[in-house]
Amino acid sequence: MSHIRSTNSKPEEIVRKYLFSKGFRYRKNVRTLPGCPDIVLPKYKTVIFVNGCFWHAYAAPKVQLDRR
Repeated sequence: MSHIRSTNSKPEEIVRKYLFSKGFRYRKNVRTLPGCPDIVLPKYKTVIFVNGCFWHAYAAPKVQLDRR
């Protein structure tokens, strides 16, 4: 579990790059909000939580999870 990053994960970076390319400006990992959302759009009063593959047990071809 120590190798699981809570910030700057690959899915999170992809979402941030897309938002920035579309002109959205955001804040990352705002600790003052409940749940510490991954992306905050203050202008629109919106938060985005990006859940990675680990938490949803998505079996990617390169990853084998032991399901006991």
